[in-house]
Amino acid sequence: MTDADRAGSVVADAAAVAPKAEAAETKNPFLVALGERVRALRARRGMTRKALALAADVSERHLANLEYGVGNASILVLLQVARALQCALAELIGDVTTSSPEWLMIRELLEQRDDATLRRVRVAVGELLGTGGANDSGRAVRSSRVALIGLRGAGKSTLGAMLSEDLGFPFVELSREIEKFAGCSIAEIQALYGVNAYRRYERRALEEAIQIYPEAVIATPGGLVSDPATFNQLLAHCTTVWLQASAEDHMKRVTAQGDLRPMAASREAMEDLKGILAGRAAFYSKAEFRLDTSAAPLQPTFQALRGIVRQALKLPN
Repeated sequence: MTDADRAGSVVADAAAVAPKAEAAETKNPFLVALGERVRALRARRGMTRKALALAADVSERHLANLEYGVGNASILVLLQVARALQCALAELIGDVTTSSPEWLMIRELLEQRDDATLRRVRVAVGELLGTGGANDSGRAVRSSRVALIGLRGAGKSTLGAMLSEDLGFPFVELSREIEKFAGCSIAEIQALYGVNAYRRYERRALEEAIQIYPEAVIATPGGLVSDPATFNQLLAHCTTVWLQASAEDHMKRVTAQGDLRPMAASREAMEDLKGILAGRAAFYSKAEFRLDTSAAPLQPTFQALRGIVRQALKLPN
């Protein structure tokens, strides 16, 4: 940790001991919103606060203060400068979407648009650039690669294996392919090389699966939606089904597998799990279809999935 970080932590620690009532009165709305975005991004990536503090090399208390909107006066100075310059804060700090006049004009065109409009723009841009962006539900012919998305414990591996056997398609468990590329377990990839390296392996594994298999059932890692480029590839080249489950079922199934990642280090595992679900739900919902795997036992749930996929691919039931 740098001296600046240590100094910041001391200031943050001091701020944290102030009475809650006083803190609530003095919180700046911009800092509160910033903290909410940090929490949402952390949840989307499935990271506990402790894990993020370690990855960012800042104290956990400093990060907690950031998330709760206190002790961050320096960001307010930047905000004041940006307002004085009549530009977005993103432009001041060098965000790529402010790096040229064309980027700035595109940003201006898209600001204040609703989600449905933004989706149409994303699909159109993907088609224009040849990179995809959606396996549009309006297309006459869907991809015969069926990708199951959702949080760990939703049933992707179990239902995916059953579906592949029923369809006669290869079953690709993307997590296993990632480990083959890396030559070590996913836990070792993240511990030795970090999350960014893991995401690169993940994208490479998906790209190879798309190239090799014109027909397949693909069980994807729960955090794949955290990388927009990889998720765009998935949406463009696969028929996607979001397997949903209650937080309680997720926890029960993951525990039965003897695996509590990434909640193992947290005493509030259920709250972390609910936060991850909430943070990723908007991305999972981009799937063409969804199925609640908590609603019925395994066999009826499989029959429902089978029906969805066979109808989507125009296969006999």
